[in-house]
Amino acid sequence: MRLCHVTIQTEAFEDEIKFFEKFADLTIQRDMRDMGRNLVFLVDAQGGAEIEIIEKPGAHDSGNENLSIGFVAEDLDILRSELAKDGFEPSDIVSPMPSVRFFFVRDPAGVNIQFM
Repeated sequence: MRLCHVTIQTEAFEDEIKFFEKFADLTIQRDMRDMGRNLVFLVDAQGGAEIEIIEKPGAHDSGNENLSIGFVAEDLDILRSELAKDGFEPSDIVSPMPSVRFFFVRDPAGVNIQFM
């Protein structure tokens, strides 16, 4: 068994897509907008688990402080700086052991995203 996808319902539909394209390096694999439904699936270059974004009016905060989605970043410091420059508020970089570094940031839907 493998993880298929994670769904995020949000009223910030277009901002959510842009966030994952720009900062998580995902691309749209399936796009239902031309069928009249604001729903897309994004995936990384390796074809791993997908992020499904669905527009849902009134879903102003899809976040849960006890849930996060994690991504591996090529350069953690540069990514953190880019997020801050774009108006996001990334946490400080944490290093609980020498080989592990990460930070968290909330995406436009309020979901905790961890970059490692």
